[in-house]
Amino acid sequence: MPATTQHTLVVIARDEPGVLNRTASLIRRRGFNIDSITVGHSETPGFSKMVIIVDGATTAVEQVRKQLDKLVEIVKITDISEEDIVDRELALIKVESNTDTRSEIMEITDIFRANILDITPDSAMIEVTGDVSKVQSLIELLRGFGITELACTGRIAMARGVVGPLRHRANKQKGKTYGPKKGGKS
Repeated sequence: MPATTQHTLVVIARDEPGVLNRTASLIRRRGFNIDSITVGHSETPGFSKMVIIVDGATTAVEQVRKQLDKLVEIVKITDISEEDIVDRELALIKVESNTDTRSEIMEITDIFRANILDITPDSAMIEVTGDVSKVQSLIELLRGFGITELACTGRIAMARGVVGPLRHRANKQKGKTYGPKKGGKS
């Protein structure tokens, strides 16, 4: 049985209603659980960037990638799992806080280079940004104080260097860029 690993897929899609739903449905139909999915504007007006984290065998993820590539709104899909990447996650954590625990919470927050966004007599809201392990470590430390609310963005990621999702690698075809093909595909 093939080993399963976490894959980071970067999907560039046209800004059209229903694209996220069709993308998630296709992945679900293939039996994959989406660990994380983030969607936002891309560097190109009219296009969105999705970062999808799935766990699965490389061969099965490649099949999903090929199926997604058939959706008209999808311009480009890249599995950057084997690339040298930078990834980040944002979390807002509301934790119980009082005069006895507030200074300890502030110290922990400082150690993680997180920010306290709001303090009330009975709670503190903390913002943390970083790689997934940093965010998870802070969450685990704050659980002891009583987390009353938690919101995480999901992971965003980019490959290091000059290669963008709509560009060829510079050493393969210098100066060429991907763009939507006639009929909506690249």
